Amino acid sequence: MKHNLHIYNTLSRRKEPFEPVNPGHVGMYVCGPTVYGDAHLGHARPAITFDLVFRYLRHLGYKVRYVRNITDVGHLEHDADEGEDKIAKKAKLEQLEPMEVAQHYTNRFHESMDRLNCLPPSIEPHATGHIIEQEKLVRQILDNGFAYESDGSVYFDVEAYNKKHHYGILSGRNLEDVINASRALDGVGEKRNQVDFALWKKARPEHIMRWPSPWGDGFPGWHCECTAMGRKYLGTHFDIHGGGMDLVFPHHECEIAQAVASQGDQMVKYWMHNNMITINGQKMGKSLGNFITLAQFFSGEHESLTQAYSPMTIRFFILQAHYRSTVDFSNEALQASEKGLARLLEANARLDGIVPAAEGTVGPEQVKQLEEKCYAALDDDFNSPIVIGHLFDACRTINQLADKKATVTAEVLEELRRVFRTFAFDLLGLSAETAGNAGREESFGRAVDLLLDMRRKAKEAKDWATSDRIRDELAALGFEIKDTREGSSWRLNK
Repeated sequence: MKHNLHIYNTLSRRKEPFEPVNPGHVGMYVCGPTVYGDAHLGHARPAITFDLVFRYLRHLGYKVRYVRNITDVGHLEHDADEGEDKIAKKAKLEQLEPMEVAQHYTNRFHESMDRLNCLPPSIEPHATGHIIEQEKLVRQILDNGFAYESDGSVYFDVEAYNKKHHYGILSGRNLEDVINASRALDGVGEKRNQVDFALWKKARPEHIMRWPSPWGDGFPGWHCECTAMGRKYLGTHFDIHGGGMDLVFPHHECEIAQAVASQGDQMVKYWMHNNMITINGQKMGKSLGNFITLAQFFSGEHESLTQAYSPMTIRFFILQAHYRSTVDFSNEALQASEKGLARLLEANARLDGIVPAAEGTVGPEQVKQLEEKCYAALDDDFNSPIVIGHLFDACRTINQLADKKATVTAEVLEELRRVFRTFAFDLLGLSAETAGNAGREESFGRAVDLLLDMRRKAKEAKDWATSDRIRDELAALGFEIKDTREGSSWRLNK
């Protein structure tokens, strides 16, 4: 099947046909976490978004190198050029080495990603492991006349850059707007212009994380790491750079400026940005203090949560919205996602119980149409909610077949299983093993089957009182029992 994948490019503000820099190969860089605290729902969204992109590109036959960084130095409070390093501050509070903090929360991040069924990236470079590459980047920008030294620090000269290039090309801002919107910062006296940003910061005497450089002991500016590591692992020109929409300015804008200032042209062809997770209309974030960690979602231990939510419920909740749309958190929305996920997984389970017929009322053209519609949705800028809608349509067909209200041949049934599971599991990345109600069905399965076997024996012995009691007690616990000629089946209702 021929595919015509289109991706929305933040740089051009339109959907563009996807044509990789090197045919058959895709280089993708995604901004990862700053590891000074547990991952929250806001971290889950880019992870799941670009996991879908990674899965689909590989499915289309591309050889994909997916790079996602770990920021373990240089990210100062409030994303500014002054203040404490976020990880160093956490280390002081907990009386630990900064690398202990970074390693602990990196491990915790990986655990959460595993539970969300996000595939690991091809390469996961750490900022602290690429100080040499970042120093080289700073030297190149200095040599090309787009940076200057000031009291042991090095700053990017935005005004000098803007005379030859366009600072603001990604965010749509012009330099005058940026100047007018800039906040007064301590230490701004080191800069020629308030909008200039740090490429290398001089370490104060009390600063723990520091490295030698031609400009003195210090540490790289936050924006340097992605430019330096993207270039090292993906080359001077690569296909996709992704991250949250909050990174468009200043982080990704500064990355573009650094690339052009150091090598003369842009590195990235397609800029992709997922929108925000919000709580009451405000962005969820650690710096705002309004976040709920993924561990808290999984355990239910947070005052804003009415229950625990499985990792697959979280994944399904995020995929139910297009990645460029805002998603507002609520318990009601998550509970609706939990029910929707259970519906999909129940249909998947019922697929294995369908008995094929010699002739079918469900034909191969219906399965082919399902597949074509799902591919068309993913080709249209990875439109996961449309795919989910088509899978829900397929659930109705599956339930009709399972209830013997429709028939299907063995060949068409096998194709229906393949298509349904390709999109639900291989591409959307859902998992039947760890999802909400389906997980509980699996946990209770053996016990319920044992009770149903006892009920069958009671009915055979004409012990109707025991048979009815087992059925009624299970119903009171939320189990729906169906008696058919082939025997009894059950499901757990919410």
